[in-house]
Formats: sequence, structure tokens, C-alpha cells
Amino acid sequence: MTDDYLSRIGNLIRDARKHRGWTQTQLADVLGTSQSAVNRIEKGHQNLTLEMLARIGEALDSEIVSLGGGPVHLRVAGGRQLSGSIDVKSSKNAGVALLCASLLNKGRTTLRKVARIEEVNRLLEVLNSIGVKTTWLNDAGDLEIVPPEHLDLGSMDAEAARRTRSIIMFLGPLLHREDTFALPYAGGCDLGTRTVEPHMAALRPFGLEIKATAGEYHAVVNRAITPGKPIVLTERGDTVTENAIMAAARYDGVTVIRNASSNYMVQDLCFYLDLLGVRIDGVGSTTLTVHGRPEIDVDVDYAPSEDPIEAMSLLTAAIVTSSEITIRRAPVEFLEIELALLEEMGLDYSRSEEYLAENGRTRLVDLTTRPSTLHAPIDKIHPMPFPGLNIDNLPFFAVIAATATGQTLIHDWVYENRAIYLTDLNKLGGRVKLLDPHRVMVEGPTHFSGAEIMCPPALRPAVVTLIAMMAAKGTSVLRSVYVINRGYEDLATRLNSLGAQIETFRDI
Repeated sequence: MTDDYLSRIGNLIRDARKHRGWTQTQLADVLGTSQSAVNRIEKGHQNLTLEMLARIGEALDSEIVSLGGGPVHLRVAGGRQLSGSIDVKSSKNAGVALLCASLLNKGRTTLRKVARIEEVNRLLEVLNSIGVKTTWLNDAGDLEIVPPEHLDLGSMDAEAARRTRSIIMFLGPLLHREDTFALPYAGGCDLGTRTVEPHMAALRPFGLEIKATAGEYHAVVNRAITPGKPIVLTERGDTVTENAIMAAARYDGVTVIRNASSNYMVQDLCFYLDLLGVRIDGVGSTTLTVHGRPEIDVDVDYAPSEDPIEAMSLLTAAIVTSSEITIRRAPVEFLEIELALLEEMGLDYSRSEEYLAENGRTRLVDLTTRPSTLHAPIDKIHPMPFPGLNIDNLPFFAVIAATATGQTLIHDWVYENRAIYLTDLNKLGGRVKLLDPHRVMVEGPTHFSGAEIMCPPALRPAVVTLIAMMAAKGTSVLRSVYVINRGYEDLATRLNSLGAQIETFRDI
């Protein structure tokens, strides 16, 4: 390796470590080496094997090295207006929940138009490793899932499992199939410590007990324990609710779940289970009554609805580039608060009449944006459980607020790290002041200018940075964009179809 190559790799490692909020000593502990060795690596003073690069990349959940010849970057020629129309793809979060839920079913599950993203790929690797047969049926993203008679959990692909937080949703389905089992610690976005205790509290009434040792969750199921009263979730989380629903789906009885999330992916899961013969009363509310079936063996065909977060991403790109585009198949019932707030800020747009998604339940519209002059909202912007402003849509308001006149307070009370990543907008000319780990003050309007930035390790802030680059004058580079590919399918290509100029490249 040349000194220049080592120096560039060292800079990537240093930036990825800092984005994760680790010291050199913390990274050294994970790698089983010394702080001084990490210091030499980051300064480009130490030769590196591909094995060590892969270990560093896994530790930092960053694509430091890949089989394609290095991490993927994006080069963005900004300041271009968008035009045309684009369809919203199916929900990523619904897709991963349905992949986990397919373990409840002994029959064949066919899912339509599944997002072919890295998060889905990791789950498919896990499913394949334990004996589940998965087949992409066509280029449209239709996916067939056929479970084996017995799962081979001892052969689970631990590396793939650790790269996705969705693995935690195996707990609900597996407790009905296995008396004891182990799962690797969940990984995914770096959003701070997200405790698994709410999951444990939701699943203990079904006899599940978990001990965390040596990088794994070790599960034991006591079949004598069954829900004797309504399950009250200690947090109205999406994945917590999904785990509780999946546990209840094969419980031989009726389970009442209170303080349940009624968000879009939870509803898609309920609609899928309905096709499996599991009746769920109260879908769309915070109290669900699940009429379980101890045996489920159904060949089922289901189309998850469109993704409201992707719809918000496209809407944000249109707003900050002052563009007129049409976003087709937007799930409006999960965007109504966001749209109302944008109207208050001065957004000029129109919507079509409502129509139903392919699942026959979710309401869709086509949205057409027009260039608008925005002003800061009167109150702070903060998320709430559905039907409030979606927590995953909150970061987009940082870059929208940066284009508006006035000061906007954004309060991300759910995650303890994510607001910090929004300050990357300052590298592009933004004025984003971090008030504390949960709150930022954004002052606009902003005249963005190009810069080279290491991609934030959290999905939505990463896309926010990319969108700001689209509005920036000049050329920008966003380095190591694996995290975007975890949650979006061909995002750069699809934005280019609207007139953006985003080039994918590698250093080596």
C-alpha cells in the first residue's frame, strides 16, 4: 500500500470512528489491539490487511472496504432544479417486518415489490443461513419465502445478523418454534443506546426470558407462562409492537396489547397476518386484540404499501431545490401532519384524489410540488407516535428549515445522538446550532455550497446531507454511503431520473 493510500484509508477510519462517537481506545478494545495502533492506522503509518480493514468496517458499521474495490461514494453536482414524476417504492420497514413474520407461517409467503436494499439483503442472508429458501421472482422485486420444517439456528450468519437491528424481530416468531435459541446483538444505525428491555417486557408474558452474554441474546421459553392480562407496552415503539403482535399471532388464545404503535409498518404486518387467518381488532389504534392461531400453514400473497419516509425524502428534495415534481403513490395518511406543517411554512403544492394501495387498505395520493418561499414555523418541530409527525421524517425538517426564513427549533427526543449529525449541514454552509444531544436550532435561509463530507452513520441524516448537496452551489462528495443503501433502493439513480446529477464512484 502506498503512503497516500494508507493516509486516505486512515482518514476514512478516523471520520467513521468520530461519527460513531468512539475514542481511539474504544475502537482498540473492540479490535483487540492498542490505542497507539489505532492512532498509527488513522495517521496512515501502519500497513493494513484486508482482514483488518473488514474488521474495522464491521466494528464501525462502515463500508471501509468491500469486494467491489473500496467504499462507495457519491459526487453531487448541485444547484439543479428537478422535474418530472416518480413513484414511491414499497415500505422498507414493512418489508423487513414481513420477512421476520414469514417465520410464523409454515406455508409459502410471496411478497410483492419488496425494496431491494441492504437491510433486506442482510435479513435474507440470515434467513437463508437457517434453512429458509428465498427467491427473487422477477425484476419487480417480488420475493418468495419458503420455510423449512425445522430451522437450523446453529448455522445462523452472525455477521449479517449483527449488521441489522431488524434481527431483534426474530424473537417474537422464534419463541413459538424453539424452546431455547440465541441471536447475535442487533446492529444497524448508530443512534445511541437503544435498550432491548421494552422488547423483553413485551415478550415475558409469553414465557420468554433473555440473558445477554458474549455478544448474543440467549433465549429460554417457559411454555407454562401465558399472558394472563393485557400487555401494556412500556414504550410505543414500532418494532416492540411488531414483536408483541408476532408473539401473540401463534399464541392459542386472545391477547390484548395496549399502548401499541399504529404506525404504517405495524398496520402492514397486521394486514399480512389477517391473510394468514390471525384476526386483529383495532388496527390503526393503540389497543390491539390479537386472536392467535397456534398453527399457521397458508400460502399467501401480499403487497406491502408504499414508504412514507421515502415519500418525505422526495418531497424534501423538491422543496430544497425549488422544483416542481409529482410524487406518485404517496401514503398520505402517514404524511398528513408533515404536510400540514409544510403548508404552515408556506409550501405550495397540490394533491390528487385518494386511491388505495395494492394491499387494499392504505390511502395513497399523488403530490405535485411547486417552488415556494418558506418561513420558519411558529412552534418547535418534534415527533410523536402516529398519527403525529413521524420520528424518521424529523431530520428532513432540518434541511427544509435551513431554506426557510427565520429560526426553527427541532427537538429529536427519541434518539440521543441523531441531532448531532444534523450539524453536518454546517459544512455545506448551514447555520445549525446544537443546543444539546436532542435539540438543534436551524437558522435560514441558507445558501448551500459544495463540500466533501463523510457520510453520517445514521440513515436519515445521511439522506438529509445528500439532499443539501443537491441544493448546494458547486460539487460535493459524500463518502462511504453504505448506510443510505441500507434503507433506499437506487436512490441516486432515481433522483437522477428527475434531473439531479449524482455520480457513484470508488477510490480504488
